Amino acid sequence: MDFETVSSQIPSDKLINVGIVQHFFSDDIDSNRARNLSAIENLASEGAQLVVLSELHDSLYFCQTENVDNFQLACELPGDFTDFYGEAAAKNNVVIVTSTFERRAPGLYHNTAVVFEADGSVAGIFRKMHIPDDPGFYEKFYFAPGDIGFEPIVTSVGKLGVLVCWDQWYPEAARLMTLKGANILIYPTAIGWNPDDEQTEKERQRDAWITIQRAHAIANGIPVISVNRCGFEEDPSGQTSGIDFWGSSFVAGPQGEFLFIAPDNSPTESVVEVDMKRSEEVRQWWPFLRDRRIDSYTQLTRRFID
Repeated sequence: MDFETVSSQIPSDKLINVGIVQHFFSDDIDSNRARNLSAIENLASEGAQLVVLSELHDSLYFCQTENVDNFQLACELPGDFTDFYGEAAAKNNVVIVTSTFERRAPGLYHNTAVVFEADGSVAGIFRKMHIPDDPGFYEKFYFAPGDIGFEPIVTSVGKLGVLVCWDQWYPEAARLMTLKGANILIYPTAIGWNPDDEQTEKERQRDAWITIQRAHAIANGIPVISVNRCGFEEDPSGQTSGIDFWGSSFVAGPQGEFLFIAPDNSPTESVVEVDMKRSEEVRQWWPFLRDRRIDSYTQLTRRFID
C-alpha cells in the first residue's frame, strides 16, 4: 500500500470552508456564467476553499420538455465550459464543483459534473448514473446513464464523492462512494415543486429530499453538501404549470446535523465551515462500516427478489 498517496487524499488542515451557490437562471448562458463567476469571486474573498454550484447551471432546466433543439445547449469537454470555469478556479484559488450538459459524441450526451482543482486543471468528472423520467423531468430523452461508476475525485481539499441530483435518492451510490474513500458527499441538484400541488404535499416532498440525504451522512459518517437551484421556470410547451425550484440547499455533518440551510425561494451565497475530523470521531462512536454484514448482501445486485 502506498501510504503517502492515501495520506495525501485527506485534508491537512481538517477544516474546509465550503461556498454554496444557490441561484436562479435564465436562457442567457453568458449572463448565468457571469453571475456564477461573481459568486465564486465573492465566496473566495470570504475564505471559501471549495465552491459548489447547482445542477445544469449554464441554462434553464431544459428537461421539462422533449425537444431536439435543446441538444444545441450541450458542450464538448474540454471546451469553452472547462476554459471558463478552469480560469475561475485558478484566478480565485478554489476547487469548484460544476455541472454541464456534455456532448460526448454525436448522439451521445451525459449530465456531467466537472470538478476543477484550485490551479484550474480538471481534477475529474462524474457522469450522472441514475436518470429520471417523470413529468417535467424528461432526462432520459437527453442523457445516457453514466459509465464511469462511483469514483471519488481527488482534490486538494479532499476526496470528493460527487453525485448528481437523482443519484441522491440512492443509498447504494452514497455507500459506494464512501467505501472508495470519499471524505464528503456532494450533490449538485435541480429539483422543485409542481406549483399545482397543495402546500402540505410540497412540504412532504422537500422534507423527504432533505431527510434521505441527511440519512446518507449518518449512515456513512461523512458530511453532505446539497446545492439546489431556486426560482420558477415555466414549461415552454405549456402542458404543465412549470417547476418552482425549492432551493433549500444545505450542508449536513456526519451525524446528519444541519451546518447550514438556505431559504427555499431566494438566491443565496454562503460560506460554511466543515470540520472534517468529526467523521473519524463519529465513526468511532457509531461503527456502521465495521458492522456491515458484507457476507449477506449479495442479493442487492438483483432487480427484485421474488
